[in-house]
Amino acid sequence: MKKKWGMIATWRMASEGVTLGSEMLKEGKKCQDALEEAVKFVEDYPFYKSVGYGGLPNEECEVELDAAFMDGKTLSIGAVASIKDFKNPISIARKLSTDRYNIFLVGAGAESYAHKNGFVRQNMLTERAKKTWELRVKEIQEKNLSPYDGHDTVCMIALDRDEDMAVATSTSGLFMKKKGRVGDSPVSGSGFYVDNEIGGAAATGLGEDIMKGCLSYEVVQRMKKGEHPMEAAQKAVDEFSETLRKRRGKAGEISIVAMNNKGEWGIGTNVEFTFCVGTETEEPRVYISTPQENGEIKIEVASEEYMRAYKEKIQRGI
Repeated sequence: MKKKWGMIATWRMASEGVTLGSEMLKEGKKCQDALEEAVKFVEDYPFYKSVGYGGLPNEECEVELDAAFMDGKTLSIGAVASIKDFKNPISIARKLSTDRYNIFLVGAGAESYAHKNGFVRQNMLTERAKKTWELRVKEIQEKNLSPYDGHDTVCMIALDRDEDMAVATSTSGLFMKKKGRVGDSPVSGSGFYVDNEIGGAAATGLGEDIMKGCLSYEVVQRMKKGEHPMEAAQKAVDEFSETLRKRRGKAGEISIVAMNNKGEWGIGTNVEFTFCVGTETEEPRVYISTPQENGEIKIEVASEEYMRAYKEKIQRGI
């Protein structure tokens, strides 16, 4: 009997990547390779404005990218933050995960490493992203709006037929963030974590609030104690959101995807949230999850109409 495989990712923007990664896993390829290729697809697509090429700029109209990669078999981690002018930060992060030391590099140091190791240098600011930035600057001045709008990270977890697991994250971070700002995405335990013997989890949302806890690590530990990924992720989000509300008066947007080493998956969220899943028994598809007043999460498959509307929306630049 063939062993199970699976992939789960945050947001509708990961759909094509998950489809690509699922095909690789189905063919018996390694989870690390499937993840890298899947995330690269999202990074390279200019219409996805919170990741990679075309990502939303910081306050100085510069695209600073964060990414991380973790291998569940060896617990090896690689990460970059505030890196500019290099294509596919996920590949740089994966390369760093093979090193013994200096595995988390930022800014100029990350860029120097990428250059020395032959990664492709590329201006990641598109005209589309620049126009979006200019519009936001105008709105801030005229309407006194908050600049911080847009912070969706692509997070992916994969399990292959060899029962190995890996996790990856990539983002341009908070729109109009301060130069040098880093969120939870490249931070181990907060933005991501995976262990072959248990499973993996990764978070998206407001990094400043997610970093106040170690939610991804907590979800993995909950799964270790026997909780199903759905239960582990939702309880972690609910309990921490309540903690933030009690301590600080409010909780930012937090969503988590999780998968255990059996290929079972789950999500936790305190806002409406889309995610993608493909497994040995499930064709890759997009789901919409919505928190209910009774504390439960309603999950439904995204309709063809929704998918068409989404594609039209992003191509219009909305």
